[in-house]
Amino acid sequence: MLKKIASVGSWTMVSRITGFGRDIVMAAVMGAGPITDAFVVAFRLPNHFRAIFGEGAFNAAFIPTYAKTREAQGEAQGRLFASKIWTLSLIVQLVLLAAALAAMPFVIGLLAPGFVGDPLRYDLAVTLTRITFPYLLFVTLVTMLSALLNAHDRFAAAAGAPVLLNLSLIGALLAAFLFPTAGHAAAWGVALAGVLELLLVWVEARRVGIAPAFVMPRPDLALKNFFKTFGPAVVGSAGVQIAMFADTIIASLLPVGAVSSLYYADRLYQLPVGVIGIAAGTVLLPEMSRRIAAGEDDIAHRSQNRAVGLTLALALPCAVAFIIIPDLIMYALFGRGAFTLDDAQSAGAVLAAYSLGLPAVVLIRSALASFYSRSDTLTPLYASLAAVAINVVFKIILTGTYGVVGLALATVIGAWVNLLLLVGLAWRRGWTAPDATLLKTVAAALVGCVLLGAFVIAARGPIAEFAPGAIPLLAALAVGGGVVYGAGLFGALRVTGIRLRRR
Repeated sequence: MLKKIASVGSWTMVSRITGFGRDIVMAAVMGAGPITDAFVVAFRLPNHFRAIFGEGAFNAAFIPTYAKTREAQGEAQGRLFASKIWTLSLIVQLVLLAAALAAMPFVIGLLAPGFVGDPLRYDLAVTLTRITFPYLLFVTLVTMLSALLNAHDRFAAAAGAPVLLNLSLIGALLAAFLFPTAGHAAAWGVALAGVLELLLVWVEARRVGIAPAFVMPRPDLALKNFFKTFGPAVVGSAGVQIAMFADTIIASLLPVGAVSSLYYADRLYQLPVGVIGIAAGTVLLPEMSRRIAAGEDDIAHRSQNRAVGLTLALALPCAVAFIIIPDLIMYALFGRGAFTLDDAQSAGAVLAAYSLGLPAVVLIRSALASFYSRSDTLTPLYASLAAVAINVVFKIILTGTYGVVGLALATVIGAWVNLLLLVGLAWRRGWTAPDATLLKTVAAALVGCVLLGAFVIAARGPIAEFAPGAIPLLAALAVGGGVVYGAGLFGALRVTGIRLRRR
């Protein structure tokens, strides 16, 4: 399982690295002004809907149902089920696309009410969102094919598809002089990326021999079971997206640049979430589903513990760095062209706030596996809605005092509430079983984090004297901090008697 996580994580890392390249180009070309604010809204809208209908919700319903259908009725029926879902996905997305394009001015008015009194940002956001929204159609089909590939333990193409989005955006931004604004260039880059991603996963599915066909989606037991679990999962995902919609709505009412600060901070914050948390959850769900279907609950829980331990060991040092030196990280990565030191400090403050919730966010996908592997999507729905309600209340409370940073702090509170509810409910039902190895791994990671934090605080000043400039300083701290954390982690693991094995 660790090898599969490493495979998904490696491709996700490539995606995040190219994503940083994309954001560096975007920051240099667009900065953090009104054009960036408009594009961020245009980019977020199709991604909000993708997150609602795809990713975790779709996988939670599709993978267990597909696995059970193949096991009970054979490959032919499994392929028929996949083809029905493929056809339905396309029909639904075509209807949604037509409705969204017609109603876009109204949608932007709801999503970014602060733009309504600013003709430049409002008109541009409407135009750019009409360009980006078709991306949702393509990426929804990508999600379906990715789930199908994952169910067959084929993870590379699905994990690598987002790289094409980043490359497409970079190319479009470099050709921005050909468009009315850089925002138009970036929007067309998003639309093109949807086509490229779909081609990539479709070719891989055809190569493996599992590509779905267009069929009449007549209802049957498998389809009914899919929608029985998909409905609650979608509502749960929608709850999370409601909180993110609230971020965009409230940020649009704040001074110009607030939406951009959220975007740049979120991009860095999502690095460990994607590379570590989502990668672990992507591999863990089919693994636990197979084990539980075979009656091997103990092995399923052991796999979950290993995934959680690995996730925390890799994510906690990121949280430490984001909290201690967020301004340096932001300026080193994005501080060029139109992106100023003030922009870096504003986005850095948001990043530090986000990072307080990083441990919870990276563990949520692994915690959800306890329920999704048993086809229970109702319990995560209740946990998600409770967390979202608390999240939105704190957004309203904290934004007045802390501005855009308050939005991030509210997200942190919601994430911890969500995780604690999931873990508590799974523990109560006997659906998770943390063991001594997991506890020792977490303790070892905390030891490494204490040493890492002490090193960064003590070494930043002296290193800055010999490595002037943000990039050399960050590089030196990253290398030195990595060595210190690794030594502390592996030393503590050795003391506790844990041996690392690859399986």
